[in-house]
Amino acid sequence: MLDAAPLLRDIFGFDAFRPGQAEIVEAVSAGENVLAIMPTGGGKSLCFQLPALMRDGVTVVISPLIALMRDQVRALQEAGVCAGALTSGNTPEETDAVWAALERGELKLLYMAPERLAAGSAIGMLRRVGVRLIAVDEAHCVSQWGHDFRPDYLRIGALRKALNVPLAAFTATADQETREEIVQKLFDGMVPRSFLHGFDRPNIHLAFAAKDGPRRQILDFAGARRGQSGIVYCGTRAKTETLSRALQDDGHSACHYHGGMEAEDRRIVETRFSREDGLIVVATVAFGMGIDKPDVRWVAHADLPKSIESYYQEIGRAGRDGAPAETLTLFGPEDIRLRRSQIDEGLAPPERRVADHARLNALLGLAESLGCRRKALLGYFGEDAEDCGNCDLCDTPPDVFDATTAVRKALSAILRTEEWFGSGHLIDILLGADTDKIRARGHDRLPTYGVGTEYDKRQWQAVFRQMMGRDLVRPDPDRHGALRMTEAARPILRGEASIELRRDTIRKAVRGPAVRALVSDEDAPLLSALKAKRRALAEAARVPAYVIFTDKTLIEMAESRPATLDDMARIGGVGAKKLDRYGATFLEVITGAAEDLHPVRRKLAGRDAGGVYDRLLAVQADLARGSDGIDKPLSCSASQLARVAQLRPDDAQGLNRLLGDRRAERFGAAFLDVLRSAG
Repeated sequence: MLDAAPLLRDIFGFDAFRPGQAEIVEAVSAGENVLAIMPTGGGKSLCFQLPALMRDGVTVVISPLIALMRDQVRALQEAGVCAGALTSGNTPEETDAVWAALERGELKLLYMAPERLAAGSAIGMLRRVGVRLIAVDEAHCVSQWGHDFRPDYLRIGALRKALNVPLAAFTATADQETREEIVQKLFDGMVPRSFLHGFDRPNIHLAFAAKDGPRRQILDFAGARRGQSGIVYCGTRAKTETLSRALQDDGHSACHYHGGMEAEDRRIVETRFSREDGLIVVATVAFGMGIDKPDVRWVAHADLPKSIESYYQEIGRAGRDGAPAETLTLFGPEDIRLRRSQIDEGLAPPERRVADHARLNALLGLAESLGCRRKALLGYFGEDAEDCGNCDLCDTPPDVFDATTAVRKALSAILRTEEWFGSGHLIDILLGADTDKIRARGHDRLPTYGVGTEYDKRQWQAVFRQMMGRDLVRPDPDRHGALRMTEAARPILRGEASIELRRDTIRKAVRGPAVRALVSDEDAPLLSALKAKRRALAEAARVPAYVIFTDKTLIEMAESRPATLDDMARIGGVGAKKLDRYGATFLEVITGAAEDLHPVRRKLAGRDAGGVYDRLLAVQADLARGSDGIDKPLSCSASQLARVAQLRPDDAQGLNRLLGDRRAERFGAAFLDVLRSAG
């Protein structure tokens, strides 16, 4: 076996290991089974690449992302190492070169995606080429407790047994449940030699802020760091596109990235990000796992991440070069409601939901922290730390106040209305507002009516947000999102405990605009009812709720209130199949009625082609007897009109192919006018 030191210096250009690397390299190169949990940017890749060069035979590296594999292979090749990848993104020439190097016995590292293990020939091929070690990158993907679960990772354990070779698994973050599942799935329950290194990334500045005009907050944050590479994480695909455009309009080099894009478009963004200085990528969490760009100077979250593990890994993409980096995470009541509902509406077993709520609670505790952020973050991962001096709360200690009385008033309002209402109505009660809803329910006769006038509406919104963040109250999915008190709140209500909240965020709420809700107060009850219907259908079909309809679709339904199936078909996200399957059911929630619609027209619902179809139909009606109204009646079938509306031929020849000579002669010129005006 070769010595590590010359390889470390000559191949990788380092005179010494980073803290913790040497012992991991020694264990992996000695053929021990290893589980290494190291912070992002801590040098995980070297811990399997160097042993691969020290040992005989081929090391196969299982990695989740083509972009990451290509980057690492390219870097190794540049360093003079014979490495290759077998991926769906390869050109035929690249694949031939990998096979040729394997046949010659020259290849040292072979990168593969876990999905490739599904092929029955994979194990035989790996045995034939002389694999002597398996390295698994992003090993938390094997765990259903983790935040990037990939079912194909479950095949790796069988591969290890079939090849009878040691396995080294690496990840940047894994809590106790995830670690236990990694051991069970990859090592068949036989505990490997484990290395758990510190989670601290002291060069990253941590900051959170309550949403207060979030687009402006992101633009201001990026504007102060103009020319620096950054990532903005968003909760929805649509938001990545709109926020990317806003950044471009503000003079930044920016692009968007999400899982709904074509594979080639995603590759273009990945390549641009790895190569361009100062590019901002606005993305969903589909972007970033395994990002190896060292000079990402900042990461912002336009929406709250789903767990503290997700937050840790996502901010870890900044400052991998060890130089100072910054983060900003925005959050608001709607984020908390969304994350709670995602857990409650999911199909996970009860114990998983409890654990997921605990993970979210840990993140909300970090967001609403009254002391050092890093101390709270590292404490979650079991590490003790002193105040860091590199977070927003160390920079400017928060102004806190004894909020016990305010919280007890809010809890009393919740209980006296039998936990059936959201914060908007509860705040109206506390402020003594004179609304139809309050009068109709007799809530103006409650003891809590008008007892909260020491704060205005926006200040009470900040109090309720902090109560949600401290898990004193939770939205109840079975009551359309009404707030319910948790056990944690009972000691405060009974006068057995006190609580402090941040006064500075309350003051800020006074100056800034109110947190923007998903829909108006008027439409909120209907949206809740639509979500309840969606949840029932999803649970019956055992599918995620978004498979039925996305939130965006339900919001549009709540706001536009379609009265007919034809109206429903124009809602974004309601395609023909979903209209057939669910249209009448959701229409009944809205109006109590439903009606039929031509199936060909349904297929164009919510798309530009639908409007084009309608205009073609109108033109056809005008020309059914020719331009003079005296010819023999002639018309196109609904299917023909739909094809024209979708394909939009730009010349007479194209129309001829779709309609035939006779119909093209009658309608062609007028149809082309419609198509051209439609753009």
